[in-house]
This record gives sequence, C-alpha cells and structure tokens, in this order.
Amino acid sequence: MKLTLGFSTCPNDTFIFDAAVHHKIDTEGIDFELILADVEELNQKAFEAEIDITKLSYHAYAYAAENYVLLNAGSALGNNNGPLLISKRKIYPDEVNELKIAIPGKYTTANLLLGIAYPQAKNKISYLFSDIENAVSDEEVDAGLIIHENRFTYEAKGLKKIIDLGEFWETKTKMPIPLGGIVIHRKYQKSLQKKISRIIKHSIEYAYKNPASSLEYIRQYAQEMDAEVMKKHIDLYVNEYSLDLGKTGKQAIKTLYSEAAERDLIPEINYPIFID
Repeated sequence: MKLTLGFSTCPNDTFIFDAAVHHKIDTEGIDFELILADVEELNQKAFEAEIDITKLSYHAYAYAAENYVLLNAGSALGNNNGPLLISKRKIYPDEVNELKIAIPGKYTTANLLLGIAYPQAKNKISYLFSDIENAVSDEEVDAGLIIHENRFTYEAKGLKKIIDLGEFWETKTKMPIPLGGIVIHRKYQKSLQKKISRIIKHSIEYAYKNPASSLEYIRQYAQEMDAEVMKKHIDLYVNEYSLDLGKTGKQAIKTLYSEAAERDLIPEINYPIFID
C-alpha cells in the first residue's frame, strides 16, 4: 500500500523519517510517496487534505481537524525549544505590540504563541523561516520570529533576543511546548492509523540506535550544514514526546488549544484529536 507522506527538510524530520522512507525498518507493507516542503507549505496542503500523512504545525491542526487525526509518534514538543523573537537593535518586550514582525507563516505554532503572548501585535509579515534573520538584519522589519536551527545562529549575526516564547509558555503553563505534529487522514481505519504511528516510532528508535545511518539524508537537506548545529537541532526537537505523546504531551496540546480559543485565535475543534 502506498501513502503520501509530507514532512519538512529540517534535521529533526529527516532524522525521524529516514529509516521508514528508506526501508531500514519493517514498514509493514507500507510504501511512502514523499512530499518535502517548508512546514507552512505543508500546513496549506493539509487545509486541502492533499496528503495522507503529514507534518503540520499544531496551530494549523485547529483548521484541519475535520480531515486529520494526530498520531502518537513523530511530534515536536519539548522544553527550552520554543520560537524566539529577535531584533537588530535592543527592544524591550513591552514594545512588541508596535513592531513590524516577520513571522514564519500565519498558521505556524510560533505565530500562535506570539498571539497568545501579544494579542495586540498585529503588524506581521510572512517570510520563509530561513529568510527571517536576513529580513531583520536588512531592517525590512523591526523584529523576526525565528524557529528551527536559526535559534542557534542569530547571535553570531549580531542579532538580539527580545523574548523567548518557549520560556513564556512554560512559565505560564508548566508544560512542554507543542510545536508540530504528525497527522493521518481520518478516512483510514484505526488499525492503519495505529500502524503508521508504530512505524514512525520504530523509525525514531532505529535512528537513535544507529546515529550515523541518517546523517547523509539529514545533510542532504539541512539549511545549516554545520554538524554541531544539526546535532543540537535534533537533540532539541526529537525527544520522548516524539516517540509517544503520552499523557503530558496530550495535555500540553489541549492546553495550547484552550489558551488560543480563549483569545479567539483558533476555531473550535469539534473532532477527536488523538487516535486513542
């Protein structure tokens, strides 16, 4: 059986899926047709239900819940790994509402967290996530909301942190930060949904046991080719919640949606969120 599978080219995703897409593990009769794209592009494809299984932002899932259900494996949650709001000059957090801000996409979880922290910050412009540092450096915008490996590179470019939205979230909720998840179309039977989640978990376990195995695939697509940065990126975004959301991970996701709904930042979700 062949299913379409979408994920980003970021090191955490290529690390997670390498073993599954290259049949280094038993994929239980499943072949994957790959769609590699920036997460905001994947979000848009999810809105049209174009892909069978896909990575998307937890923010975007609120708009795609009618067609998709979240898998237990493959998610990016964690601590100390949230988006950062950065600038070229010194800016204080109480000035954020007045800034022109580059964001990595309207439906990214980074933008949702910014909305929860600063609901009055309305002047936002969407950029490809990897272009945001340059937009800030070139003063196209006053500030930029950075994600992924850019959190490891902005200081070397002379840019300054205004606020760590991950720290804001963790202080507010005492929970890990839900960033991105893996979903499967609801049209598939529960047994297949669980099989895909199991395959992804086994793919991650293989990657952990054989760290050199996925390195070539990760390097093929990584925006930041420095090996140490790639390792930091994977360590930050692939963890126990990637193997299984568990009770804590699921509660963190529910809390994200309740906090966002209170501020009218997302539509009401009227469908079961998890496969079990």
